[in-house]
Order: sequence, then structure tokens, then C-alpha cells
Amino acid sequence: MLYIGNHVSSSKGYLAMGREITGINGNVFAFFTRNPRGGKAKDIDEEDVRRFLAYKTEHRIGTLVAHAPYTLNPCAAKPELREFAYNIMADDLRRMEYTPGNLYNFHPGSHVQQGVEVAIGLIGELLNNVLNKDQTTTVLLETMSGKGTEVGRSFEELQAIIQQVDLDSHIGVCLDTCHVYSAGYDIVNDLEGVLKEFDRVIGIDRLRAVHLNDSMTPLGSHKDRHEKIGNGSIGMEAFVRIINHPQLKHLPFILETPNDNAGYAHEIAVLRDAYHE
Repeated sequence: MLYIGNHVSSSKGYLAMGREITGINGNVFAFFTRNPRGGKAKDIDEEDVRRFLAYKTEHRIGTLVAHAPYTLNPCAAKPELREFAYNIMADDLRRMEYTPGNLYNFHPGSHVQQGVEVAIGLIGELLNNVLNKDQTTTVLLETMSGKGTEVGRSFEELQAIIQQVDLDSHIGVCLDTCHVYSAGYDIVNDLEGVLKEFDRVIGIDRLRAVHLNDSMTPLGSHKDRHEKIGNGSIGMEAFVRIINHPQLKHLPFILETPNDNAGYAHEIAVLRDAYHE
């Protein structure tokens, strides 16, 4: 089964998110745990969660991929920004336990001229402080395009972070197709080689979700410019190979393309037609 969907707004609650995604023939979705720019999260409505979990089972909705706010920077130079990142992530992971067994994705951050090694140490420190052995949520590091001082532009940088984490069983990776292509990994002409490299450096078992995005910019551009599926430099043929690859096809695929719900419904339909059970 192809598990595919897009980001939906969490402002109306879990059940509304479930109904929105099934309304466009999706069966998995991502959502921001709070405003993408940060701030206080809406209180959890336990009755809404109960009804959603029943709806999720009834409609065979797959693993959820929550997304941390973009403002989190675990490797910021300023201690108060790192404290903000810790407080938000700790609260988010507590809230995630209302819907157990799902995924929580975050951008590793920007080192802001401190250097990658310092940044990796700071990210590892945050994860060691925030993870606990009893949580059911797996935290995902997202592959990044490498613009500016972003950390996570290579598989080696992600693995270096993972090696810092004591509870590494709670850590995985979300592969963003636009980001890895922009970072220089040729998923168009050598998908097999890229996945072998991922397995060699990180381990393919840590790959837990995929952000499906075409790219407005070419291979190795180090820019983060998402495009609609098939309209960018990655192209439709590559996405057909990605969703059907035996090491990927079971994962949740999250569309982050510049679309409205009608556009997402179209992309979901096209990709479902191209998927081989």
C-alpha cells in the first residue's frame, strides 16, 4: 500500500486533520505541532484524540509525521535560543505520546559560524537531554540542502549527530528529495547508489519517512526551492522510481509541494496510479 499525504493544518484538531487527508484520498499526513514559527501550542483535547485514533484505524491512516517549528535551532550560538529549542521539543514529545508510535521530524539547525563540529555536539546534547527511554515517538533528523550554515547537508553529518545520542534507538532520518538532490545526491540518475551510500554511512533501517518534493534548482545547487511533482529538475520518472523502490515503498511519503488541496489531490492520484503493489 502506498502511504501518501501532505501537511495539514493542526489548528482544528486531530480528527479534522484525519478527515481532511482522507478527503483527498491520502492515508498519511504531516502536521506542525504548533505554529511553524514557534510559540505556545494549542491544548490537547483528549476526546478529539480518542475519536481520531478510532478514525485512523477505521480509515487505515498510516504513521503520522509531526514537524517541529522552523524556528528551532538546537545548535544556535545563543544559549537562550538553544533553551527555546529544548523547551519546545520537550513539550512536543510529551504531547506526541497522546498519539503513540509516530514520528517527530526536525531540521538539525544552523551553526551560525560556530563550525559544524561544535553544532553537531550541541544537537547531540539537546537530544540526550530531551529523549527518554519510555517514549514511543521516533525523532527524525531531516536531510538538508546545505544552504548557508545548515547542518545535515550530508549523510556523514547526520550520522555524526546520531553517534552523539545515547538513546539512538529513538532516532531516525527523514529524506527530503528536494534537499538531498540540491545537496548533491543524484537521486535522478543514481537512486540505487544514493541509497547504498545512505546504508553505508547511516544504515537504511534508520530511514523512516520521505518528504516528496520536486526541485526548482539543479543538482548540487544547495538551495531549498520546492516544486510540484514532475515540474522541476527531479522529474516524474524519478519519483515513480522512488515510490516503487523496495527500500522506500513502505515508508510514509509526505508532499511538501507548493499546492492547495486540489493540487495535492492531483499529485496523490498521479502517484497512486504509478505505484506498484
